[in-house]
Amino acid sequence: MGDIEGKARTVRELLKGIKYSVDYYQREYKWQDKQLRELIDDLTGKFLEDFQNDHTRAQVAKYGHYFLGSIIVSSKDNQKYLVDGQQRLTSLTLLLIYLRNLQKNRPQSEQVNIDELIYSEKFGTKSFNLTIEERASCMEALFEEQPIDSADQPESVQNILGRYQDIQQCFPYEVAGKALPYFIDWLNENVHLVEITAHSDEDAYTIFETMNDRGLSLSPTEMLKGFLLANITDPIKKNTASKLWKDRIHELNELGKEVEADTFKTWLRSQYATKIRERKRGAKPEDFDRIATEFHRWVRDSRELLGLQDSKDYFRFIEHDFNFYSRQYKRLMHAAHEKVDGLEYILYNAQHSFTLQYMLLLAPLNPDDQEDIVNLKLRIVSKFVDILLAWRLWNFRSIAYSTMQYAMFLVMRDIRGLDPKTLAQKLTDTLAKEKETFATNDRLYLHQQNRRYLHRMLARLTEWIEVNSGMPSHYLEYVSDSGRGRYEVEHIWANRLEQHADEFSHESDFLEYRNRIGGLLLLPKTFNGSYGDLPYESKLPHYFSQNLLAKSLNPQCYEKNPGFLQFTKDSGLPFHAHKEFKKADLDARNTLYRQIAERIWNPKSLLAEAGK
Repeated sequence: MGDIEGKARTVRELLKGIKYSVDYYQREYKWQDKQLRELIDDLTGKFLEDFQNDHTRAQVAKYGHYFLGSIIVSSKDNQKYLVDGQQRLTSLTLLLIYLRNLQKNRPQSEQVNIDELIYSEKFGTKSFNLTIEERASCMEALFEEQPIDSADQPESVQNILGRYQDIQQCFPYEVAGKALPYFIDWLNENVHLVEITAHSDEDAYTIFETMNDRGLSLSPTEMLKGFLLANITDPIKKNTASKLWKDRIHELNELGKEVEADTFKTWLRSQYATKIRERKRGAKPEDFDRIATEFHRWVRDSRELLGLQDSKDYFRFIEHDFNFYSRQYKRLMHAAHEKVDGLEYILYNAQHSFTLQYMLLLAPLNPDDQEDIVNLKLRIVSKFVDILLAWRLWNFRSIAYSTMQYAMFLVMRDIRGLDPKTLAQKLTDTLAKEKETFATNDRLYLHQQNRRYLHRMLARLTEWIEVNSGMPSHYLEYVSDSGRGRYEVEHIWANRLEQHADEFSHESDFLEYRNRIGGLLLLPKTFNGSYGDLPYESKLPHYFSQNLLAKSLNPQCYEKNPGFLQFTKDSGLPFHAHKEFKKADLDARNTLYRQIAERIWNPKSLLAEAGK
């Protein structure tokens, strides 16, 4: 083996003017939203431990540091080839592109130049510092904030586009404001990776295999299993517990690579965590945090709290507690990916990537609860989360993990083990303390960061009026990301100021109004391609062939349509046709959408669910 070089580098040192290539046989970018969101949460959470509004940017140099792991590079022919680390470097590049775009409209004095970390330019030609040919046009589009169609794109390109959208949605508002240049400084100078360089592919892959495969280290789950089984003295019970554990772990692993560990973290947090680490420098990790990083050690250290004193307690912990909570977590994972009758709110919350819901859902459950009680509790909690998220999104509030973690921890702790009626009252009281509801914002509009959220909100509005008019649910079609007939958020007004010159003299005023929720519909992508630029009067006949929310603009919708007409009569909602679509019409639709939202996301439904 030749010389091996290892050096810790900051993000700036690693990327400034340096190009990395990836060999053809390992080019796919595979990160999903969970990995991306965890990266954003870790980075922003670490930064916010130190940031204070009265700090100067010079003080960032004294902020805490963050280690992002190692990369392994094979250096040959004056080019660096990534053997390990392209997932992190691709994700880091996407974050840098997002930060660059986020700060573009700020005063020059508040901008941090990070272009050189993303691309370099020679003889007038721009090339990205992570050079992979099939991704070039996609990265260019993101860099220039231009649209790109993900249909028929390679797997890596589709994942890149999806993860960039995830960054747009999960990047915390508290970092996107005044703190943004501070955060970029911190990311560039205080986040480190170790670059390990070999001078041949053979040496590089030897290092990779040594770091990843040498020895069969036990996972935290396996270590926890060993500890628990070692304390069960009855051989028959030990065999019973071992088989149950093995079978359930196999079932969980079939659901995804990280589901096994997430099950234990969610269960133990939901039932036992009483403290969470304060967000300040030097604060020690509490049980909530320790469970996330070392749940096997936490269980060993918390035997008294868990009631683990003798053999029968350890058997009960596996056969009774683990069996119940792991089975419920498995059900939650199923409901998060498919629409399950009675548990559909879990899917709605999961489609907002709100992973904090799972510890809330498990918190009130008791292993001795009957199935109907379990389902009722799950429905009450998931509906509470659904309402809370809808209110926050309607008011441009972040639902990112780092933003919501502490508040959700308090809710989880407060609802632990409650019966359905007490649970519903507690969560209703929690919602009553919220200061922002649908009524506090009459100017919800579409912007870069909330497109996916509004897509799902429009899907809920559309589905609700259709189901209440006697039609089947098409929600899953409305939110599907695949297929040429997929639905997208579309504007009722074409992007043509001249069509509205009688009401708008400035383009900025026109665009702000055009993006308001009352001027939006959910339509097949092909519809906008065919009719999007037409004046409203020309599009109106075609709306009649679309979903009921779009169809309700057309006068024909109010003829020979008994299900819808009965629904409008019973609901009292202000539906009416719009032969033209002026500012007043958009305002009327705004009011209509808000009133529909208030029916769908009504806190009183929690008490009604519990039979109070």
